[in-house]
Amino acid sequence: MPKSPLAERLFLDGPVGQLEAILEYSGEQPLVGSVVVCHPHPQHGGTLHNKVAHTLARAFVRMGFSALRFNFRGTEESEGNFDGGDGELEDALAAIKWLRERNPEMSLWVAGFSFGAAIAVKSAIATHVDGLISVAPAISRFALGLDSQPTCPWLIIQGDQDELVDIDETVEWIDGLEPGPELLVIPGGEHFFHGRLIEVREAVAAFVERKKAGASPASL
Repeated sequence: MPKSPLAERLFLDGPVGQLEAILEYSGEQPLVGSVVVCHPHPQHGGTLHNKVAHTLARAFVRMGFSALRFNFRGTEESEGNFDGGDGELEDALAAIKWLRERNPEMSLWVAGFSFGAAIAVKSAIATHVDGLISVAPAISRFALGLDSQPTCPWLIIQGDQDELVDIDETVEWIDGLEPGPELLVIPGGEHFFHGRLIEVREAVAAFVERKKAGASPASL
């Protein structure tokens, strides 16, 4: 069984104040990349401790990445106030910038769940990242009407019994994108993937490993 990752609790300089964060990485293997993980809606209980966000981070750590989870503005010990998605995008970009400066020679991915997945999508449009994982993205609420789409490798994971993010809306949105992301539907999966988090973790690992295998050495 893998040992628990090393963890640093820290504060990042955000656009409107400090952002509470946790950086995790394996102490047993060299780093191969980094990922920023965005948590679900802070006004509905979402924090960096959310189980799906935690699962995303651990999936990457197992592959040798460092994983940065942070609290959006106004959440727990992060300064500022909720800003409806616009300010939270700025927070995510600040986290990406911080992690990129810490590991400038490594590939950098962004991942998120629900509200955080929509912010992750917008982040991958606003700045260069090497890959994107969106779990149950709340696109219809927070990311419709985008002028462009992410150009990096991109996976969307969603359960077909999601009670908060309608799978048909997600499929319709994806069908309007070209080339668009890969979509993995988990049969019987609901929004928080109760009892299905191992499947989410393994799907993320399989996608990332496949894309790493197909990448040029210069991009890793």
